[in-house]
Amino acid sequence: MLQAEREPIFNVPGSVIALIAIFIAVHVIRQLLPVQQDDWFTVAMAFVPARYDGYANQLPGGEIASVTSFLTHMLVHGDLTHLMFNSAWFLAFGGAIALRVGTVRFLAFTAFTGIVGALTFLSFHFGEAVPVVGASGAVSGMMGAVMRFLFSALDMGNLQALRERPRSVPLMSLKESLSDRRVLAVTVIWLLLNAVTAFGIPGISSGGEVAWEAHLGGYLAGLLCFGFFDHPPQSRFEPRIVH
Repeated sequence: MLQAEREPIFNVPGSVIALIAIFIAVHVIRQLLPVQQDDWFTVAMAFVPARYDGYANQLPGGEIASVTSFLTHMLVHGDLTHLMFNSAWFLAFGGAIALRVGTVRFLAFTAFTGIVGALTFLSFHFGEAVPVVGASGAVSGMMGAVMRFLFSALDMGNLQALRERPRSVPLMSLKESLSDRRVLAVTVIWLLLNAVTAFGIPGISSGGEVAWEAHLGGYLAGLLCFGFFDHPPQSRFEPRIVH
């Protein structure tokens, strides 16, 4: 008697788990370092706009960090809350994308959106000694990318397809995405939430130290450019061979 193969409850790609494990490992290492060494390590990994205005050799990491920090800033988080928040969203959005495009394309997309987020922050804060850490730019990019196919799955009435046959879910064209009211609504809400977090509500709350510029750059990069990383659509039906 044949038993039906059970679907795993948590279908999380190994690439997503590996990156979250790296986030956690880096945070644990920082907790074990003396304060001065932790400060040096954090700044060496962080993206600091001042590096590109003649101060690279005066900052931890030197000239090498001017290149590596475009990626390494994503591995460091400010505190445990920052780490947990980013890991949760990374798991949710990153899992959907990794299942759809595979490990290599997923890692390339993560790097791309993180770099675009850093460049966007640099364009607003060139020369400033303001370190940026965290994978929020890449996570924002993943959210933007998911907008390109999430509503297609909803229109199919089959959200399970995102996990079971992710490539069978059609990718919205860029024109369709930018004219879809649901995509636009989510984008506006996301922008407002970032604005409130960054600047606060006048007369009610003050803003926090949030790199909203990196979030904005990452999100737009994901929304506008995900098509370059996506696989060609996969048929919902297996081909039948006729002899």
